[in-house]
Amino acid sequence: MSSAQKPQRKQKGWKSFLAGAVAGAVEGTVNYPFEFTKTRLQLVPKSSTMSRNPFVLMYKVVQSQGLGALYVGCPIFVIGNTAKAGVRFLGFDSIKKLLVDQDGKLSGPRGVVAGMGAGLMESVFAVTPAESLKTAMIDDRQLAHPKYQGTVGLVKLVKDLGLRGLYKGFLPVAMRQGANQAVRMGTYSKIKGAIQQASGTPPDQPLSTGMTFLVGAFAGLVTVYTTMPIDTVKTRMQALDARTRYSGTFNCFAKIFREEGLLAFWKGATPRLGRLLLGGGIVFTTYEKMMTILN
Repeated sequence: MSSAQKPQRKQKGWKSFLAGAVAGAVEGTVNYPFEFTKTRLQLVPKSSTMSRNPFVLMYKVVQSQGLGALYVGCPIFVIGNTAKAGVRFLGFDSIKKLLVDQDGKLSGPRGVVAGMGAGLMESVFAVTPAESLKTAMIDDRQLAHPKYQGTVGLVKLVKDLGLRGLYKGFLPVAMRQGANQAVRMGTYSKIKGAIQQASGTPPDQPLSTGMTFLVGAFAGLVTVYTTMPIDTVKTRMQALDARTRYSGTFNCFAKIFREEGLLAFWKGATPRLGRLLLGGGIVFTTYEKMMTILN
């Protein structure tokens, strides 16, 4: 029996990555306007008179620059989101195997540990470079003479940033992704397990599509408000002028708090909430469906 389990585990790793990648691609494409708006709001200085209402911002961007402006940086974001979700679910499922009890159940604290490990993995292999490029392209679009737009602009941006620039803001990204997935995956796993136990569903069986979407959306809601300060610092550290404004991650934290106040850390929370509510439902539902198909 042990010999039969080994190939199954190896195969499941591939399935986790593929299912996660498909889920990430779908979620990233559907939700990008929320991500764009969140990033723009986080880059607005306190002195600016620009509206902080995300829907007003979306309307004004479309009115002045066209609908396509809401998708500036989208291709690189979707590529990054695809890789990120693939690595995340592969990492989570791999760590989960090591932490489940003899009945195949994952406790709340162990689910948080598995989620944190998955978040740190995705920050190294996918998130940091993709986020650096996306943030720089959105920031550049606000300038009078943008130079990093389109495929040619993207190639130039990669060349100008170099490896060091692509990993600019790695610490806040790693902090955000670790916290994000600790909360998100931990919350989802805990609630899913509680529902399975209450309904007598085996741990290896998915919930209904509707229930999966609701649990995923709730996990997204919890994630937004608990990790928003780290997300704001991450965005500021990846702005084009970050090197001249901040000496490091903790200096960025301190400067935002001192100059803009505590609530500034939750700038862009509404569009991020929109993205992670809908995105959480899409990601987990797509992932569970893909795993069912692949099995």
